[in-house]
Amino acid sequence: MISLNNISKSYKLGKEEVPILKNISLSIKEGEFVAIMGPSGSGKSTLMNILGCLDRPSTGHYLLDGQDLLTRKDGLLADIRNRSIGFVFQQFHLLPRQTALQNVELPLVYAKAKKQERRERALDALKKVGLEDRVRFKPTQLSGGQKQRVAIARALVTNPRFILADEPTGALDSRSSEQVLELFSSLHQEGKTVVMITHDHDVAKKAERTIFIRDGELLTEEETSHV
Repeated sequence: MISLNNISKSYKLGKEEVPILKNISLSIKEGEFVAIMGPSGSGKSTLMNILGCLDRPSTGHYLLDGQDLLTRKDGLLADIRNRSIGFVFQQFHLLPRQTALQNVELPLVYAKAKKQERRERALDALKKVGLEDRVRFKPTQLSGGQKQRVAIARALVTNPRFILADEPTGALDSRSSEQVLELFSSLHQEGKTVVMITHDHDVAKKAERTIFIRDGELLTEEETSHV
């Protein structure tokens, strides 16, 4: 479903080109639960931004369902982000003055869905993450784990092609982390494709496959055996 071919990314620092990603090629099948793991500065965040159509690579091709996304204009990429990718971030990114229900509805507002449809789909998504009794609560009234479950419901509400989670347990205590990871596992068991960025070995173990990145390059199987 996802195919990256020879993706490289560099930034200009003065007159120098600083390479961040170097010829990354990988494939992720529909229904997989994949962890992308690497230390700080490894390039995993840049890779996540490219997977999420938040940034473009310097060279290479990114195919989603056989379509090269990098040939699309920015407006079309924004539409793909909204409809095809469900984002879950470490810091939740919930609107503080909106209820859980309103936060989950937000992607459907951008998609110009009708009010009744927005509400029904948002309620279904909150029920899926076990928060049907918190729909009127604002983020300040929720625990960290509950905030992340609202964020996951928001990611699910558009029925995206895949979930892209960036350090989803990084701001949670161990109990909340376990609950959130179990939720990702259950979504995977239901057939949802999940791509999770992490630096934590214990978190990565929840995925069925782990891809290791270091210094902007994917490690070989032999190299990963020493990680």
